[in-house]
Order: sequence, then C-alpha cells, then structure tokens
Amino acid sequence: MGATHLPSTEFDGTAVDDQLEAEAEARLGDPAEPMVQLLAPDGTLGTDPLFSAYADRLDAEKLRGFYADMAKIRRFDVEATALQRQGQLALWVPLTGQEGAQIGSGRASQPQDYIFPTYREHGVALTRNVDLAELLRQFRGVSNGGWNPKDTNFHLYTLVLAAQTPHAVGYAMGIQRDQKLAAAAAGRPAEPKAAVMVYFGDGASSEGDVHESMVFASSYKAPVVFFCQNNHWAISVPSSVQTRIPLANRAKGYGFPGIRVDGNDVIAVHAVTEWALERAREGHGPVLIEAFTYRVGAHTTADDPTKYRESSEETRWRAKDPLDRLEKYLRAQGLADDAFFAQVKAEGDELAAYVRKTTHDLETPDIRTAFANTYVEAHPLVAEELAWFEQYSAGFADEPDHAVPSPGGAGTTEAATGAAR
Repeated sequence: MGATHLPSTEFDGTAVDDQLEAEAEARLGDPAEPMVQLLAPDGTLGTDPLFSAYADRLDAEKLRGFYADMAKIRRFDVEATALQRQGQLALWVPLTGQEGAQIGSGRASQPQDYIFPTYREHGVALTRNVDLAELLRQFRGVSNGGWNPKDTNFHLYTLVLAAQTPHAVGYAMGIQRDQKLAAAAAGRPAEPKAAVMVYFGDGASSEGDVHESMVFASSYKAPVVFFCQNNHWAISVPSSVQTRIPLANRAKGYGFPGIRVDGNDVIAVHAVTEWALERAREGHGPVLIEAFTYRVGAHTTADDPTKYRESSEETRWRAKDPLDRLEKYLRAQGLADDAFFAQVKAEGDELAAYVRKTTHDLETPDIRTAFANTYVEAHPLVAEELAWFEQYSAGFADEPDHAVPSPGGAGTTEAATGAAR
C-alpha cells in the first residue's frame, strides 16, 4: 500500500490569488463607502451593481418565507424571555432587532455548509431546522447542548467569547483537505462543495481568537465566512470603543474582502452572504461580513440596558425594524395580504405554545450523570468526589419532611423565621 500524500501547500499560485483578491476588491469598491443596502426602512427596494443580481433570484414565496421566519423567531424570543422571568430558564439571550441578519444569512447557506454560532443565533438555528424547544435545554441547565450538530450541520452554542472562530477555521481547513483528497481519488463520486460560516459579535471581535482565526483563514484560503453581527453594544460597551473604523475594514489587513451590510435588510444580508459563501466554496478564500444591526433588548436577561444607554437610541433603531420594512415591501408589491400576516401570527403563537409546554415538561437529569460524563474512562479523583457527594446526600435521608435543608443548612421553618427578623 502506497504512502498517503497530503494536499500540497495552499500557497501555490500566489499570483493567481492576488489577481482574484484584486478583482473582488474592484467589484466591492472601497470598504469605507456606505454599507450595502437594498431594502430601505420605508420598504422601497433599491439596486446595487453586484448584489441586485442575487436579490433578483428571490421569488415571492422566498420573501414571504423570510418574513415568516423573522416573525416566528421574534415570537419565540418573547416566549423564551417570559420563561426565564418565570424561573423556567436560568438565563436567556434575546435577539430582537437582529432577525434580518440571522434569517438572511442562515437562509443563504446550503445543507452541506457547516455553521458555528455563538449563543444568540436562534434565528440561524431556525433556518437549520434545529428544534427550538431543544435549544432551550442548555439555558435551563439540563444539557450541555440540546441537539446533535451532525443532524443539521449547526454546531452547539459557544458561551466563551470567540472560542468558536478557531474551531470554524479548523473545520474549514478540514473540508478543504477532504475535497482535495476526493478530487485526487479516481472514481469517487463528487459531493457538493461546502463552506463554513462562523458568527460572532462586535465585542468578540476584540478577542485574540478572532485575529488568529483570520490569520489562518487567509494564509490557507480556508472556505470560511466570518459573520459579525455588529449590534452596537458589547454588553455595556458601545462599538465605538471596540473599534475606530468599520469592522469590515479589518479584513483588508488579513488579505481578504470585507463587506458592511445593513443587518436589518434581510434581502441585502441574504445577497451578500450568498455571494460570500459561493466565493468560499469555489476556493477563493474567506470573507468578512459585518452586519450593521442593533440589539433592541438586553444583552441577556441578567442585564439592564437602561443603565448604560438612552431610550432615544433604541427608538431610532426601532424605526429601522427588519420585520416592518419587509412587511411594507410585501404589501406595496401585492405579495402578501392580511390573511398571510394573520396566519404568520397564528403559527408564531403555536410555536410559542409548543416551546412553553416542552420546556415545562423537561426533566432535570440525575446529577450523577455529570460525574459519569467527565471522562471517557473511570478516574479516581472523580470517583472520590462522587463518593463524597453520595455521603453528603445520604445525610438528608432522615430529615423530617418539614425541615428541607436550605443553602445555609437551616430547615425551612428556621430559615423563614430568620428572614422575618
């Protein structure tokens, strides 16, 4: 059996690479120019020399689908927030205001593409057919994930800022090598080309992981699209503190195109993302998309945005709402009527009811599974800790029913009396 030959270095043909980059930059224009926008806040559809051709591919059914997706995920977001306030979830990360960025980009991907989200990509999860009720398992604290990424090519949420970006580039480099090996193998059926898309926020863009990921992606021309949702606030820090230039401009320093798109324009987001993913699949390397959007609500349900930003800012952005502008367009073009919007609302309420019931029905797993899943094989330290836990739990076996241990060790009656004092 002959030796396995790895693909040759990706640095071959640098002159051709430089030409492709120059052509891409010439088509995109100066990144300091205004962002790409097709659908204005008043619902009128404009044109773009490059991306209008992609928008023209969208028929009435797809446009109605965009609106239905955005409306459903907003209704889901409202329901999940209510579940957290009712004590059913430990935490929730709202997305209201960012529906256009998520639905537009998610719907531009193809089934063979692999998606790496952060922790706010509920809309993208919808487009990848993730059961939204399963998505809440992690926020309830009963699962480390909630779904199997192999079923949807949608990775588990990552709560550590930017940790998913090097994972995404590594996965993209794996795809790149698999495709080269497949091309070299005679008689192997060709599979559809795939790309990777990784999401992160404006705050996470300051993390070293993002820089390192872009260095590797550019050096190896990895088929990856970096999708930054610039929602203007990294918790309480405004994006103006994160960067002095448009985030999309950073791509030029790494040697690949960067595009700023109106993140509240679902049509433009879809067009830009479709272009970027096509480019990545064809071997032309990475793209950075900066979706210029806004986080209308709190960073999480543990946050109070009234402490650090003015309500007038939120009011200005609500006038740019992604759902409102698409509804105006659909009505003006005669593509949707009252019956359609009523049906969408009913479907959203139905989704909310399903999510609410499923969340209430979730059972808390036995904590012993945490010990069993720490390592693949038995570990003496974990066994010692489990024995301690069993001994600790056994200490409550003889407690009277009315004297349930409190976190401080006192019974319910004593704790209540102390609180009254």
